[in-house]
Amino acid sequence: MAAVDRVLSSGAVLLGPEIAAFEHEFATFTGYDYCVGMSSGATALQLALVASGIGPGDEVLVPAHTAVPTASAVLATGAVPVLVDVERQSGAIDLDAARLAVTERTKAVIPVHLYGRPARLPVELGLPILEDAAQAHGALHQNDQSFATAYSFYPTKNLGGIGDGGAVVTNDGDLADRLRRLRAHGMAAHYVHVDISQNFRMSEIEAAWLRLLLPDLDAANGRRREAMAAYRHAAPHLQLHLTHPDHVYHLAVARVPTRDEFREVLARQGVMTGIHYPLAVNQQPAYRHLQRADCPEAEAWAAECVSLPCFPEITDEEIRHVANVLASTQ
Repeated sequence: MAAVDRVLSSGAVLLGPEIAAFEHEFATFTGYDYCVGMSSGATALQLALVASGIGPGDEVLVPAHTAVPTASAVLATGAVPVLVDVERQSGAIDLDAARLAVTERTKAVIPVHLYGRPARLPVELGLPILEDAAQAHGALHQNDQSFATAYSFYPTKNLGGIGDGGAVVTNDGDLADRLRRLRAHGMAAHYVHVDISQNFRMSEIEAAWLRLLLPDLDAANGRRREAMAAYRHAAPHLQLHLTHPDHVYHLAVARVPTRDEFREVLARQGVMTGIHYPLAVNQQPAYRHLQRADCPEAEAWAAECVSLPCFPEITDEEIRHVANVLASTQ
């Protein structure tokens, strides 16, 4: 409430000191030179593509097992998302399938750091790489292999706001300048528009809230790791998401062929679960027309994935209860 009072008292509710401070702090946290805050994670992907010159007639490779905004952001630029199957163990984009999907119109690839696990960057494709890190706050290290990384600050994210928000981090100063113009109607100076764009700004209150949470992000991610480690120890029979030393477990996901029965067993013992995501993108009614190749692994992930309780506020007692219930499913 003090942060909200600070913003309201300042009279600057958009593109003011809070977002400038957050951009500096988040750039430092991620190890990049520049951070540009904006209205959502989907916007971050869309504007990063536009700022890099991608538009109508172009194609962008995206994994078929991801949240729909990965693909819708590509469509918002006028380009076409090409849906690519994923690896069975990690759920990340499959390099062999991606290589087969490349055409003369392919201009970029978007690997998704699914559920908070760092994906292997497909540098072998020789394409510009835009990382979708909507679920991977704190999981990634600065690299020179991608031209930008997009984050979401939707309330449930590892770094979640009190409304929608997103950001792009990059080491490319020119790209950052274009992003700042694109988020504000393409303005280079007051009422001087040098790009055609819409309003994609982040509010000062959202930025102030994110600044409050950022210092605790590493500790919060550590708590998520503790929960997942307890589940692995208690239920080695479950096929849990592939480990990685930097995994931040935005979601603690298991693959269960008998998912409905499994969820009912857990629910009867007070353990609620979710599904992220119940349909592969190529199975979504609005996106089926985009499918060019079969995506059996993405569809298998969609049919079997179960999200277990995993959040920073989870108590030791709750972790033990979930672990004991998972152990009983053997």
